[in-house]
Amino acid sequence: MTIDTIFGKAETASKPRTIKFKQIKAVYETLAVKEEITDYLKTGTRFTAPSQVSDTFQFLNKEPKEYFVTLHLDGKNRIICMDIVSIGSLNQSIVHPRSVFMTACLSSAAAILCIHNHPTGDPTPSSEDIAITKRLIEAGEIMGIKVLDHIIVGEGEYISFVERGIM
Repeated sequence: MTIDTIFGKAETASKPRTIKFKQIKAVYETLAVKEEITDYLKTGTRFTAPSQVSDTFQFLNKEPKEYFVTLHLDGKNRIICMDIVSIGSLNQSIVHPRSVFMTACLSSAAAILCIHNHPTGDPTPSSEDIAITKRLIEAGEIMGIKVLDHIIVGEGEYISFVERGIM
């Protein structure tokens, strides 16, 4: 059998072949929270201060493990979605730029806010916290997704890397 290809005419076997490809599709999941909450995080919310982020995510202090969460923001810094990037152990969470920016790309985020808790209640950043933040900033610059801040939530207090001049 003769077929037309982009390189011209070509002879092929009479039986057509089937080619299979894997296709990745973005799927958003809505999490239902069944609690008595009067003011909860809504899509389109816009934070103007790190203290607002800390107030919203104080519930992480009740968690016995370290959670690393990113908020994906649009071009006007409104929340598009939230991603739980990693759930770690008592004192650390494994975070890789690939995991952070994979979902940020799928949501078409223009920027992200990084938030994590310290189950000990002390929000003082570790050397690992500072190192991963620097890696995320570098990766974000390459990807075209700005890392606006990294906020560590502690027991009734927080540390913003921007406010502290760490980033």
